Amino acid sequence: MRMVWWAGLLLGVVALAATACSSSGNSATSSSASSSTPGSTLAAGSGTKVTVGETEYKLDLSADSFTAGPYTFTAVNNGKIVHALEIDGPGVHAVTGDVEPGQSASVSVQLEAGKYDVFCPIPGHKALGMNAEITVAAGSGGGA
Repeated sequence: MRMVWWAGLLLGVVALAATACSSSGNSATSSSASSSTPGSTLAAGSGTKVTVGETEYKLDLSADSFTAGPYTFTAVNNGKIVHALEIDGPGVHAVTGDVEPGQSASVSVQLEAGKYDVFCPIPGHKALGMNAEITVAAGSGGGA
């Protein structure tokens, strides 16, 4: 009897976890980020928001000046093929998952003063023009 109780409890926990991780509604937005540098990514939605429009083969950033602080970059795929977004620079290596046409994905990072490369990591896309270098000025808080 004790084994049945534990099995039921485990099943309930798994079901609850699956429900918490599932998407609600029919949103065309996805959000994912990965980081190979500890501390380079933040909680989703943190800081100054920057939209990065992606088309074949161009990036369009909604900001052109940056001050050290927390940022959330949202890649919006306005193109016809899969894209993604990667940010590399001092202490930061953050990547969204693949972003299907018409969808978006976000990554939140803490930017320090320095130069960062913002680009599409899909093979060949960076070389075709989906690349931007941003310079982050010293200071507190994000600025766009």
